[in-house]
Amino acid sequence: MTHPHAAEALQATAIAGIAGILIAGAVLAHLARRVRQPAVIGEITAGILLGPSLLGLLPGNPTQRLFPDEVRPLLSMVAQLGLLLFMFTVGWELDWTTMRRRKSSVAGVTAGSILAPMVLGIGVAALIYHNHSRVNSEKVPFSSFSLYLGVSMSITAFPVLARILKDNNLSRTKIGALALTSAALGDVLAWCLLAGVVAVVTASGPSGFTDTLWMSAGYGATMVVVVRPLLARGVASISRRGTGAHLATLVTAGLLLSAYTTSKIGIHPIFGAFAFGLVMPRKPEALLEERMLRPLQHAGELMLPVYFIVTGLSVDVAAMSPAAWGELCLILAAAIVGKLLGAGLPAKSFGLGWKESTGVGVLMNTRGLTELIILGVGLSLGVLDQTLFTEMVLMALITTAMTGPLLPILFPRSRMDLVAGRGKSSALLRIPEPAGEQSSDLAG
Repeated sequence: MTHPHAAEALQATAIAGIAGILIAGAVLAHLARRVRQPAVIGEITAGILLGPSLLGLLPGNPTQRLFPDEVRPLLSMVAQLGLLLFMFTVGWELDWTTMRRRKSSVAGVTAGSILAPMVLGIGVAALIYHNHSRVNSEKVPFSSFSLYLGVSMSITAFPVLARILKDNNLSRTKIGALALTSAALGDVLAWCLLAGVVAVVTASGPSGFTDTLWMSAGYGATMVVVVRPLLARGVASISRRGTGAHLATLVTAGLLLSAYTTSKIGIHPIFGAFAFGLVMPRKPEALLEERMLRPLQHAGELMLPVYFIVTGLSVDVAAMSPAAWGELCLILAAAIVGKLLGAGLPAKSFGLGWKESTGVGVLMNTRGLTELIILGVGLSLGVLDQTLFTEMVLMALITTAMTGPLLPILFPRSRMDLVAGRGKSSALLRIPEPAGEQSSDLAG
């Protein structure tokens, strides 16, 4: 039994640690924006710097003093709550109407941007498996290892991508809308693939996997057939009464129960929060944005930086060997080439020029926080060891950081004005319609 004074001391240490996390995250996020990078780059970097990669190397190991082992479960709980809130907002903000427009081009870019890096990722897994086949003395099946690495490579973080597009004046272009819509659809497919991989990893034999599969199907059907109509009626009732003071509280309780359900089924809680966001009504939009989305986003923004620190505590760049750096180069090559070819070639086939289709590939190479979430799941499941986890986190950081500097090279400021339709010509907006589709403006 923990002594009351010891428990209070741990709580005080956790509080001080969270304060340090928020300050470091805010400072690094500001610096990231100053160099035209999304804030998440600064926050991820803050997490790495506060971990054993830098702060832990100083005399007295300040990392261990700030975040002792006894405090880390408390930090993980805060991080998990922030993560669930984030995943809910990701699911709610998906624009299904936009996804249904220009179906062929979106489907082509989405499929290519997932399949090409996945295949290359499985190839990389075959080359490096012998170095990472055991985690905590347990043998990792090659099927689980290769599938996990493949899915990890296929991710595009559309929340970060949306910010990059806005910062580069590409939000309201067909190039940006094509990339963003494909990333959104790709994330849905990637989460489904990941759920399947997690079910394979956690299932105890074929019968266990079958049970998980059936329970997941039942959960999905219940969310669509039962939960979604109930939520629609509840929100409509709140809207008619003009209330909604407790809407964010009730929605948070609902997404937590959904996360609990998926956890009991055998898949990660993040899938439950994401699914709850998918079935949550979108109208009345003004009420939901004011009473639900903004409070949850603000709460998530406060708690999510803790997730970067929890992640950073497992990243040890200083411990990487020359062989590990060689693996990182291989992983980077597969991740970048997979996205450039997988997204760029389909975009080219639908009428974009080489420079514009390359731009789509560069945009789809953005991974950010979404990649960290998937890697964290892999680490907790024992599919990834500490070294490979560090390599993959660095890959996510580098590929996301590449996007901002490359876009002005592909689209100089004068050309960006043309892309956004502010110049005399808007040639880059004219993407030929695939045969059999009605004209639609993705940027609208």
